[in-house]
Amino acid sequence: MRAATVVPGRPERSAVSELPDPTARPGQLLVRGLLAGYCRVDRDVTERGLGMLPPGQDRMVLFHESVGQVLHAPAISGFRDGDLVVGVVRRPDPEPCEACAAGQWDFCLNGRYTERGIRGLHGYGAQQWTVEPQFAIKVSSSLGDLGVLTEPASVVAKAWEQVDMIGRRAYFAPRRALVTRAGPIGMLAALMGVQRGLEVHVLDEVTAGPRPDLVRALGATYHTALDDLRCRPDIVIETTGSGRLVQEVLRHTAPNAITVLTGLAGHHRTVPFPARTLVDDEVVLDNDVIVSSVNANLRHYKQAVQVLDAADRDWLARLITRRVPLDRWTEVFDTGPDDVKVVVDLQA
Repeated sequence: MRAATVVPGRPERSAVSELPDPTARPGQLLVRGLLAGYCRVDRDVTERGLGMLPPGQDRMVLFHESVGQVLHAPAISGFRDGDLVVGVVRRPDPEPCEACAAGQWDFCLNGRYTERGIRGLHGYGAQQWTVEPQFAIKVSSSLGDLGVLTEPASVVAKAWEQVDMIGRRAYFAPRRALVTRAGPIGMLAALMGVQRGLEVHVLDEVTAGPRPDLVRALGATYHTALDDLRCRPDIVIETTGSGRLVQEVLRHTAPNAITVLTGLAGHHRTVPFPARTLVDDEVVLDNDVIVSSVNANLRHYKQAVQVLDAADRDWLARLITRRVPLDRWTEVFDTGPDDVKVVVDLQA
C-alpha cells in the first residue's frame, strides 16, 4: 500500500512510501483509508519537528484527521464490514494518570499520551490502517466521506462544552457569539453556534473567495474588522492563536462573557499575550472567563457526528475546497485564501 510519510522536522524526507499492508491484530478493525484531512499541526510535525516517531521506526505515517471504510470487523467489535469510521487521535498513557484512567485523555496530567500521526503512533494517511474498536467512531452512510470533518468538529464540540459547563456557574443566557477566523475550525464553530440558535459573527481578514459566502450561507454575519462588530458577544471561540487579537477581542465582549482559546501560536505550549490582559479591570469586574481547549475525547467525537448529521450536506461539502491525490500529498501545505479545508484522497 501507499502512505504519506514524514520524519518530524525533516521536510525534505516527506514522501509517498510503499509500505506492507497492515495486519489487524485480534480485535482490531482493518480499514480502507478514504480521505485524510490537513491541518496546521501536520505542518508543524513535518517542518518544525513537533511530532515523535513511533518506537523503532525511521519514518511515520502522517495525518490525524481521517475517514475510512471497514474492510474487516471482528464479530464482537460493534462494527460491520462496509461501515464508515473515523479514527480517534489520542491514546491514553500506558500507565494512565487519573484523567486518562477516567477516559479524559484530552486532560492528560503527565504528558505521556500518544497521538496518531503526531506523537509516537502512525497516522491515518495510508490506503489501509487498523484501529481498536474503542477508538473508532461510526459515521453515517449519508454523511459519506464528509466524515473527515469529524475530528476538527470534535475539537469544536469540546470548546462549546466548556462554554456550557462554565455558563452553569451563574446566570448565563447568551445571545451572540463571535468566531475568529473562517478556517475549518472557525466554520465548524460557527455552524454549532447557529445550530444553538445564537446570533453568530465571524471575523476574518479575507474579503473574497468562498469564506464570506460560506459564513453568510449559515445565516451568520461576516466581518473583516473588529470595529465593525457593533455588538458585544457573550461567547468567543478564538481560533487564530494571535495574542494581539485575543487582547483586542476581550475589550469587545459583554459582561459574563466566556472566551475559549483553541488556536495555537506556532509550536509553543501556550498562547502568549500581555499579562495585563488577565488583570484588566474590565475583565475582572465583568466576571469574564478565558479558558483554553485542545484535543477531544470520545464523547466529543460522538457530539461532532451528531452536529455534522444535522448540518446541510451541500454546505459541508463546500467546506472541502481542495482534494489532493496521495501521490502529491505535500501540496496540502500550499494553502491560499481560497482554501477552507484541504484533504488528501488516499485512493486517487
